[in-house]
Amino acid sequence: MERWQGRVAVVTGASAGIGAAIVEDLVESGMVVVGLARREDHLLKIKDKLTGKPGTFHPIKADITKEEDFDKAFEWIQNNLGGLDVLVNNAGVVVTSYISDGNLEDWRKIFELNVFAAGACAREAVKSMRARNIDGHIININSICSHWIPNLPGIAPYSASKHAAKVISEGLRMDLASQKSKIKVTNISPGLVATPMLDSFKEGKELNIFFEPLNAKDIADAVHYVLGTPPNVQVTELIIRPVQERI
Repeated sequence: MERWQGRVAVVTGASAGIGAAIVEDLVESGMVVVGLARREDHLLKIKDKLTGKPGTFHPIKADITKEEDFDKAFEWIQNNLGGLDVLVNNAGVVVTSYISDGNLEDWRKIFELNVFAAGACAREAVKSMRARNIDGHIININSICSHWIPNLPGIAPYSASKHAAKVISEGLRMDLASQKSKIKVTNISPGLVATPMLDSFKEGKELNIFFEPLNAKDIADAVHYVLGTPPNVQVTELIIRPVQERI
């Protein structure tokens, strides 16, 4: 991770859970980290916690599905930090909705954040990296739901969004490779993780989980690992699952 010290990382969905754990790890590794999230109070608590660490943390309140917030955030990054070297697309939402119900409002909400906003963030990251001719890294925090549909009630629309996000991630990697770019793209697909997102999914539903879920630090460790690979090594897909998980 030495080559990333002092360089700029942007983490979306940074206010809690996996995003907060990734922010903490990158700041501990000496990076300049920008955290984007809607809950400013949570971001400020993280900033206080990370005071005095090897790196620095810049919290920005932003809803990346809103064009005005999105543009202001990336403009601030460009004007104040000169651009970004690492993007961690972590923001995501899970809304359970049965296909037979056809709840298009829920489906739009899922795709707006999990697919469209993630793709737009990747676009801005590539633009910044190309302008400075750097070998940056884009990491998309996805889900095992991007590989198959787990047997969980109402999960299909969320799984569809994660399938789409995986295709966007791999398509970006192929585009960059065809252009002889050194920018890396990694898709990280965790199984069940004990986060507020899992709590919201379980609300009102009976989930029989007979194994210990992953925790947020496990995913932060995975990000740390892929960032630490040599310049000629690209981890394109990393699936992380709890021991005994069967869904």
